[in-house]
Amino acid sequence: MTKEEKGTLINDLVDKLKSTTHFYIADTGGLTVKQINEFRELCFKRGIEYKVVKNTLIRKALEQLDTDYTPFEAALKGTSGIMFSPEVSNAPAKIIKEYRKKDKNLTKPAFKAASIDSDLFVGEQYLEILSALKSKEELLGDVIGLLQSPAKNVISALQSGKHKLAGILKTLSEKENS
Repeated sequence: MTKEEKGTLINDLVDKLKSTTHFYIADTGGLTVKQINEFRELCFKRGIEYKVVKNTLIRKALEQLDTDYTPFEAALKGTSGIMFSPEVSNAPAKIIKEYRKKDKNLTKPAFKAASIDSDLFVGEQYLEILSALKSKEELLGDVIGLLQSPAKNVISALQSGKHKLAGILKTLSEKENS
């Protein structure tokens, strides 16, 4: 690969990193070609872009960003692939966990690091936490549900009260007539 090609690749990677607020670095080293293709297909089906990139190119691209990515140094060893998630921050973590569930002996793809809205997570211990994070849409749904709950209770009480009130009035009117 020539210097010009590397420069173009780095610039493309910088643009992609700037436009995507959530990205993960994973290690698929040691997986067979069939396993890597299955993993790529799973990523594609979930709207996650997965690219294998040399560590030095990732490092150079990260250096051009505003955020300090020096904690990622430890993660940029061995085989590295970047998972870009344009909207859902926990989707790559869920994909890694789901893929590993297929075979209990699998430890790959390994989670190396993640940047979620410029918050950095380095190390396998964060995979469980990140996969349990709720997405923005899920959080908004929870808030809307909580806000609607009191209104639904009031409407329900008023509607059931209407029937009770009608019953009481009917009983009172029957008592007066008798």
